[in-house]
Amino acid sequence: MEINKKQLLSAVFASMLLVGCASTDSTDTGEADAAAAAAEAAAAEEAARLAAEEAARKAAEEAAANLPRVFYFDFDQATLSSETRAALDGHIAALKDSNAKVRLEGHADERGTREYNMALGERRANAVANYMIVNGVARYRIETVSYGEERPVASGSSESSWSQNRRVELK
Repeated sequence: MEINKKQLLSAVFASMLLVGCASTDSTDTGEADAAAAAAEAAAAEEAARLAAEEAARKAAEEAAANLPRVFYFDFDQATLSSETRAALDGHIAALKDSNAKVRLEGHADERGTREYNMALGERRANAVANYMIVNGVARYRIETVSYGEERPVASGSSESSWSQNRRVELK
């Protein structure tokens, strides 16, 4: 997008240069006026295109803001559900229209050893990352981290608590 702004500025400066260098000869003035009008039209067209791109980017960001940012997993699993994939598709569309980076934080419930849960949280975060990469998000824009069982959302030793802690959070 930076190149487009430079092109727009170049077109504006070129039109100003053409207008400033016009001679008083009537044939030169007519050609200079036509060139200036063409440069102004190109600049206006470029500005309209940039405004449309910005509006599309904002619309995608607003749509992504309403999507879930926490994705839940079954016990001892790192596979994505169809609901998770649908929500991720919305985030992917928004990411394609921006330069934003995301961090995927993998979590597990308290069952299992600390090492096992760290690895499980990592597998879950990587499952989300791989889905995003396969669907067009550049790898360098995705950071994954595992917290295992270290950052529970719900305390307690019940299935309802455990199910809330088996997750990946998109930040």
